[in-house]
Amino acid sequence: MTTRGKIVIGLLILIGAYFGINKLVNSDVLFKKATTQSVLLPSIELPTASGGSGVQQGVAQTPLPSATPVQTGTPLTWEVMAWNSQMAAMLANGGPRTTQGSAVAASGLNLQIRRQDDTSKMQEDLVKNAVELQNNPNASGLIVSIMGDGLPAFSSVQALLQKVGTGLAVIPYSVGKSFGEDKLMGPKEWRDNPKAALGKTIACYLRDGDQNIALKWCSDNGLKINPDQTTYDPQAVNFMAASDFLVAAEKYTVGSVESRDKIVDGKNTGVKMEVRADAVATWTPGDVNIAQQKGGLVSIVSTKEYSNQMPNIMVTTKRWYDAHPKEVAGLMTAFAQAGDQVKAHPAALSKAADISAEVYGDKDKNGGYWLKYYQGVEEADKLGNVVSLGGSKAFNFSDNLALFGLNEGGTNIYASVYKTFGDVQSKLYPQELPSYVPLDQMLDLGPLRAMQAQYKGKNVAPADKPQFAAGDEIRRSVSRRAWNIEFNTGQSSFTPAAERQLNQLFDDLVVAGSLKVAVHGHTDNAGDPQRNQQLSEDRALAVRQWLEAKSRSAFPEGRIQVFAHGPSEPVVSNATPAGKAKNRRVEIVLGN
Repeated sequence: MTTRGKIVIGLLILIGAYFGINKLVNSDVLFKKATTQSVLLPSIELPTASGGSGVQQGVAQTPLPSATPVQTGTPLTWEVMAWNSQMAAMLANGGPRTTQGSAVAASGLNLQIRRQDDTSKMQEDLVKNAVELQNNPNASGLIVSIMGDGLPAFSSVQALLQKVGTGLAVIPYSVGKSFGEDKLMGPKEWRDNPKAALGKTIACYLRDGDQNIALKWCSDNGLKINPDQTTYDPQAVNFMAASDFLVAAEKYTVGSVESRDKIVDGKNTGVKMEVRADAVATWTPGDVNIAQQKGGLVSIVSTKEYSNQMPNIMVTTKRWYDAHPKEVAGLMTAFAQAGDQVKAHPAALSKAADISAEVYGDKDKNGGYWLKYYQGVEEADKLGNVVSLGGSKAFNFSDNLALFGLNEGGTNIYASVYKTFGDVQSKLYPQELPSYVPLDQMLDLGPLRAMQAQYKGKNVAPADKPQFAAGDEIRRSVSRRAWNIEFNTGQSSFTPAAERQLNQLFDDLVVAGSLKVAVHGHTDNAGDPQRNQQLSEDRALAVRQWLEAKSRSAFPEGRIQVFAHGPSEPVVSNATPAGKAKNRRVEIVLGN
């Protein structure tokens, strides 16, 4: 055997050992985390997205792809989780392997789609593929799809990739997003009283998209979080680790029990507690399994409300990406064409669902199953409670311009999502994720800009846009939080220190793009009551005007409403300066 061959084999052994140990550590089989104090997260800052019907008008229907696989084309493998956000790509490929008459075939690619629900295995496979490409540049490339808000944690694989002379690259195109499918399911009382979640436990796959939904909901409602999945804090929301999203649902349905040390104010009380999953963060079919097998949980909040949180992000290695610019452009074009078809024509969507069933390989779930839960439904669970299940959206070209901020006056929504959840996960899990790769080291928008230039002046299908009626008030509140935005004394103008809070508020509201925003102004009781009433209105209006001036696309007409309360609703006594300071506040309510 040659020296080079020995090096390659050594690297592959190292990779297998690394990911095997890493998976054991993350599942808590080998080690227990040290006790950590529960924390109250600051605002989880994210951006606004489309919440429209998604039906495209004026898109001509193209012939559906055949079932006959192609025999030529640049080889490429795409690993995907069982996730309905991929409908457009399924249609584009024509089958688990690229078929004749498909958009991917027309782009000169031969793509094999393979199910892989384990993101650790995806990381391992990317490193192995990097080694294969180093040894044989003509080997098949590998792309993997993950939840966009989970990429910061996924980027930890960069260190191993650098050892084999490459790094991560993000394909600058998303085929779709979760729009309700990923959710926090909990007892119905949590909707009306979020504080009822304190002292309860949520089962989920840690440091990924589903947990992020729960983290954002806790942050928006001022709930303390216990990041240590081996202890129990009665004053915080606790988490139970699961190896994947289906196991998270199973921990609730079978009533799994864990023995934990009780922690109060960061100190071990010496008391042992039996902990069960009271709630679950999961996605389809996890939510369907909960409803059908046990019931008792409803959707507390989902990606339908946090509509920008979870785009489908495709990742590969720079080694393949840099060597295949034509193939990258072809893949993006094929997915864009299929996105228009899936959004406009039921037959195209139905075909995509059938292909999804083939790829995912669950014998009890045909194309009709995936189609039903792609569209999202309201169903009665085993106990007779009506619950929301499923819900995803396909993206077209215009949706991608909006996602990456290339539309007119747009905001780079994904950049904000990435940094927000990277910061949150690093704060909660500093040992597992001490840092993450900056997005601009992985994402090059050049190919998307080239597509934009190519289609400039042509009639293209529009992006989904949220629609808000100016007169409609919030009927169901998702969250309420007070913001300490500083104003100059007795005025509605902002102090320099207010800028940071306003930018955090902006990002926070952008992520929850489908929700209406109510800005409530409050003052203390000093001075004339009528003057205070007017001042509270002026300050709430100033917040609305600042947000709308920063991004009209994120805050269209009718999204933000203003309410003035003056000194009438103090949260504490006005008898002290500290009390007055707490009562001078702006409260933000999100809902629909």
